[in-house]
Amino acid sequence: MAKNSFDLVVVGGGPGGYVAAIRAAQLGMRVALVEREHLGGICLNWGCIPTKALLRSAEVMHLMKNAAEFGLSADNISFDAAAIVKRSRGVAGKLSKGVGHLLKKNKVQVFDGEARLAGKGKLQVAKDGKDTDEISAKHIILATGARARDLPDLKADGKIIWSYKEAMVPESMPKSILVIGSGAIGIEFASFYREMGAEVTVVEVVDRILPAEDAEIAQFAHKAFEKQGMKLMTGAKVKGVTTSKTGAKVEVEDAKGKALTIEVERVILAVGITGNVENIGLEDTKVKVDRGHVVVNEWLETGEPDVYAIGDLVGPPWLAHKASHEGVICVEKIAGLEHVEPLIATNIPGCTYCRPQIASIGLSEEKAKAAGYELKVGRFPFIGNGKAIALGDDQGLVKTIFDAKTGELLGAHMVGAEVTELIQGYAVAKTLETTETELMHTVFPHPTLSEMMHEAVLAAYDRAIHI
Repeated sequence: MAKNSFDLVVVGGGPGGYVAAIRAAQLGMRVALVEREHLGGICLNWGCIPTKALLRSAEVMHLMKNAAEFGLSADNISFDAAAIVKRSRGVAGKLSKGVGHLLKKNKVQVFDGEARLAGKGKLQVAKDGKDTDEISAKHIILATGARARDLPDLKADGKIIWSYKEAMVPESMPKSILVIGSGAIGIEFASFYREMGAEVTVVEVVDRILPAEDAEIAQFAHKAFEKQGMKLMTGAKVKGVTTSKTGAKVEVEDAKGKALTIEVERVILAVGITGNVENIGLEDTKVKVDRGHVVVNEWLETGEPDVYAIGDLVGPPWLAHKASHEGVICVEKIAGLEHVEPLIATNIPGCTYCRPQIASIGLSEEKAKAAGYELKVGRFPFIGNGKAIALGDDQGLVKTIFDAKTGELLGAHMVGAEVTELIQGYAVAKTLETTETELMHTVFPHPTLSEMMHEAVLAAYDRAIHI
């Protein structure tokens, strides 16, 4: 076994881990990264990127079906499931190779295997159950990510009951699917399979879909999904699943307590994730684990000196960009840089790439009221925007929430075409601590969807022009 000494070792090559490694190398540290499977992690290989490739195919399919609205014709529309999956996997593979190139460019030494803490400043690397390397480091960042949760009495079998991995690589398109969970992952898969022609049922245990989103936005999305033919069951519980070679019978108790049996070809479990805290050597350390996630302070420090944790391993929001930002904060703090700022959770935008898209940042209206703020709320509908009408996608809403006393932008919430690209405007505004005055004085180009962001700010102060 080779012995290696570094300033920093990062365990996990996902969007948190590889970014942390590159930033540390930029700051002059000797860096190593240990990855057991694919560089880029779950996000790049089995999450954010390949799902967006699938959803792009669904988006094109939708446009082809509605070609006549644009004066075009597309006859005998069909699809090749294998080709759709192949493109998705190709996109992920290309980007994974790109991460490898970036690490090599920055002289980060990559170890192939699983790492576990093995005493102060030490890591043991193993591959296929055999120890391969011993690594020592002044600092260690744990970025081992998370995995899909199962329900206590219901686990993915990879055949009839799918996790996100199986849902991403179907051998053929099922004619019917039941999705358990209506968060971002569940709704994205529901949207993809519905667009590709499957009958889709979504079961959510709380009283509305997309429970992390602003209630008004979630309700707008609910109506849009139902119009597309999805069946949405909120306040409902899955009581049991019986599988066969061809499908599943799902026992559901609806919001009124009525028992139903729903027969589908496939079931997708999308009930959240839990951190990969096992088999990384936490047992003999001061690292604390709470409900499947490592506990850290604002600088991503664990209870064990010189051991840090970032990304999905430390809990919500489970977002790649949050993990990357934490990686940078953690490394810059280790390096002793001045003016390092801790992450502000309410400044992290979230995006769901269903149709219609959903994007948000900051406090929802409900949470802002619960926090005691006096509010000014602005809304602007897509139907009032020239670009949205020209796109043939005029159903949506932009909503802004301000502190009535100070003008602080507390939150922004959107549903509609391309809102995942628009939300960053409000993210910049929040980071700059912008008030309504600066946003009102900003000139937005015409004709663009971004004009609705301006109008939603004006609307909060009864100054909207186009409604």
